[in-house]
Amino acid sequence: MANPINGTFALVRAAFVLAREGVFGAFPAEGLPPGAALLHRLARLIERKSIEEQDRSDRLSRALHRLGPSYVKLGQFLATRPDIVGADIAAELGALQDKVPPFPREQAVAEIEVTLGRPIGELFLDLGEVVGAASIAQVYKARVRGRDGIERFAAVKVIRPGVRGRFRRELDAFAFIARFLERFVASTRRLRPVAVVETLTQSTRIEMDLRLEAAAASEMAENVAYDKGFRVPAIDWERTGRDVITMEWIDGIKLSDVSSVIAAGHDVKKIGVTVVQSFLRHAMRDGFFHADMHQGNLFIAPDGTIVAVDLGIVGRLSRDSKRFLAEILYGFIQRDYRRVAEIHFEAGYVPRTQDVASFAQALRAIGEPIYGQPAETISMGHLLSLLFEVTELFDMKTRPELVLLQKTMVVVEGVARSFDPKFNMWVAAEPVVSDYIMSELGPAAKLQEVRDGVEAGLKLLRKAPELAAGLEILGRELPELIENGIRLNDDTLIDLVQDTKASIILGHVERWVIAGALVAIAAALLF
Repeated sequence: MANPINGTFALVRAAFVLAREGVFGAFPAEGLPPGAALLHRLARLIERKSIEEQDRSDRLSRALHRLGPSYVKLGQFLATRPDIVGADIAAELGALQDKVPPFPREQAVAEIEVTLGRPIGELFLDLGEVVGAASIAQVYKARVRGRDGIERFAAVKVIRPGVRGRFRRELDAFAFIARFLERFVASTRRLRPVAVVETLTQSTRIEMDLRLEAAAASEMAENVAYDKGFRVPAIDWERTGRDVITMEWIDGIKLSDVSSVIAAGHDVKKIGVTVVQSFLRHAMRDGFFHADMHQGNLFIAPDGTIVAVDLGIVGRLSRDSKRFLAEILYGFIQRDYRRVAEIHFEAGYVPRTQDVASFAQALRAIGEPIYGQPAETISMGHLLSLLFEVTELFDMKTRPELVLLQKTMVVVEGVARSFDPKFNMWVAAEPVVSDYIMSELGPAAKLQEVRDGVEAGLKLLRKAPELAAGLEILGRELPELIENGIRLNDDTLIDLVQDTKASIILGHVERWVIAGALVAIAAALLF
């Protein structure tokens, strides 16, 4: 539970810094209600005059860095939630660079030795220098000797000392602010700020356990083992623990350095296609994708292979979510907006209180402008902003896994277009999407559904004797249950145990659920 005093102080401090750095003043005042307009004028009065020439993204970045690394992390997290902050602000937040001064080498050595339980000299031939520092961890280029006796370079990521306590305190303050907004600012309730902070808290906890990042990288490595043109670094599990992760060193060029990639002679058009197709393949085929695939986390190796690092944030899609996405995409391609709307309702994305026909009309307003335009002029970010407006109109519930997928799609599209301004998203995506639709909605998928149904039927048949025993007991007890209600005395329990040989009743709780449902049905029929 957050301390109200600390939470109030954090709220006031955040508001002051945002106003001082001109963030509030950068937003238009037209159309604001009187109270908000007054606050906007007050914010303009206290902002620094030197920031008048800066655009809004620079002001926002400066303010969050002044507030501290936890606020930078919050900004980066909100960049994944354009449904909350809007597509424009999400794009601005997505440019935030989480860079802080490195902490002393002695502290890093102590963290490594405590986590791995061995002296630094036994683990590394040389720890090397810091090559990157952020609010949660920093990275070294080290030399190690493998079990094969060969020396090689490795990337060693070490958690910043004391970071968990600091983030815990500041996340408590965020929780207070979220509860304040949800209680007193009615317009924010649909966006569920408390749930957002809870998701951020969980995400940060996962990111601070480097074993989980290592596990994500290991899982993705298995998924993409036979994919051409994309891979992730191998994990050195011997030198990995909660506060330390060691992985293969990548000799490549960051995709953020476009000029160097071009100078190295790589096929820039192929890079865009590989990045987009790899992401879609991971999401649709595996249901598991790198959710932070910006240029800084992607390298290109000398042989042209794209290598993804920093899997602290990943996304997952259930089988049902993947299938609904495929049908929705197919419906848009066929311009069958009614079917797309029905799928949204079937999936529970839109409340049943809304009207299907009206929702289909809104989807048509999004889909029709696409047709007839050159593919390279269609902005995925613009399409998403329209979708989020529809979300608000129809009170759609936030779907974090889908929002994360959509956000990553925008990011990878941006990566592709940084190398090829005329990149055609639809042409690049078509082979992967078609393969998925055929596998999930084609004949093979239908056969799999039949196979699953047969297996479920066989399981039910195997339980038939036990279900029959339960129904026999229910038949004897039903008249009394209807007349007097459900009463379990010692004699009844003994009788039940004797008749069902104990294991049926005590070992299979689901039978009680079935019996209860039958009682309810019988009561409804009698009365």
